[in-house]
Amino acid sequence: MTTTADLPVVVIGAGPAGLAAAAHLVERGIEPLVLETGPTAATAVRGWSHVRLFSTWSELTDPAAEKLLAPTGWARPEADTYPTGGDWAEHYLQPLADALGDKVRYDATVTGVSRLGRDRIVDADREQQPFTIRITRADGTEERILGRAVIDASGTWSTPAPISADGLPALGEHAASARISYRVPHLKDPAVRARYAGRRTAVIGSGASAFTALAALAGVAKDEPGTHSVWILRRGISGSTFGGGSADQLPARGALGLAAKAAVDDGYAVTGFRTEAVEPAADGRLVLVGEDGRRMDPVDEVIVLTGLRPDLSFLSELRLALDERLQAPVELAPLIDPNQHSCGTVYPHGHRELSHPEQGVYLVGMKSYGRAPTFLAMTGCEQVRSVAAALAGDTEAADRVELTLPETGVCGGAGLFDDPAAGQGDEGGCCAPAAPALVQIGTGLSLPLAVTEDGSSGGCCGS
Repeated sequence: MTTTADLPVVVIGAGPAGLAAAAHLVERGIEPLVLETGPTAATAVRGWSHVRLFSTWSELTDPAAEKLLAPTGWARPEADTYPTGGDWAEHYLQPLADALGDKVRYDATVTGVSRLGRDRIVDADREQQPFTIRITRADGTEERILGRAVIDASGTWSTPAPISADGLPALGEHAASARISYRVPHLKDPAVRARYAGRRTAVIGSGASAFTALAALAGVAKDEPGTHSVWILRRGISGSTFGGGSADQLPARGALGLAAKAAVDDGYAVTGFRTEAVEPAADGRLVLVGEDGRRMDPVDEVIVLTGLRPDLSFLSELRLALDERLQAPVELAPLIDPNQHSCGTVYPHGHRELSHPEQGVYLVGMKSYGRAPTFLAMTGCEQVRSVAAALAGDTEAADRVELTLPETGVCGGAGLFDDPAAGQGDEGGCCAPAAPALVQIGTGLSLPLAVTEDGSSGGCCGS
């Protein structure tokens, strides 16, 4: 007879955190089953395969994963080099998934998680029931899988935030979807390049992804006359807008911000602009309308990089304790809340901060951060190490902190995250208030292409 203890731990997502979780479970003698919605490992990472990471290879591989890979002849790439998302997927994540073999199932989209025979209302014998995970295969067939625990490492890549500052789509946003993108464009792809070359593009957002998109468009502008960008921020601009610079302990992340700051004298940025509506112009282009009634000059394309958010729809039958603002676990939320402090430097944390009233369920990786920005891959590795130890009953190891995260070099906030009047001037720290303004940025912008490990926007006060 099969008991709950004989069932696998179901891991949702074959990305960096999910595969690392599986490796740690294997190391602990626990059977994992990784469910990946795409046809290969790291589907989300492959979505930004052209973008270079902030972290070096030495910070992007997990020790338990390396042990699993060693017998396959895998060799770690040069430690101090910076891979692209594509490099990460091809040279580490896919080989790791291959090493896990049939413990990874592809084309398996999780559509629901619950307790067997118990919806979220029922208390009776709840904790004795295994988890039931509903999946839909690529051919449309459905299946039920049972598990002893669930680790949700599905990330946030599939649910980008909309244009409007109120969290809802701007009026007309859906109707204009053919001219709006929510990803950093791969401008070395001829088809993508043709979409933006010789055109005027609005880039909305104030994090590393926005810097990267502006840099890529500036590269096109050097070769394609008529290519222009306008950078739209909900906040004002200050030194901290561009991150910690030389004080950032991740040099590539600091360099990206420094390069952006150095280019502020050319091109155009509009600050303190919160988009309320997207309207068609007479010539078919788009006009962005602000909450204050301001109307932008027409643009051909809009790139929206305003952050990501978790998809919680398939977890609705579980009893989760999530912060009302960030949609992150309540014990973790105070550590990452950008309303309160620097949103890049986070104390390492593990199973206790990631636990929920529903025992045996953990949200890890980027999904654990909810709507908070600047997640680092090494954080996910520490999370899943602790969670695997907890599931194995090794509380001492689960409670032990085995990671020191790099400082961002950005000062603490003061509850002014995303305030349109905040962040200009050099006085008053990270989020000092000042009036919105029109500033110039570089049409010849030259920035290193980089984002955070999950592809999301970063920075102290990103919009």
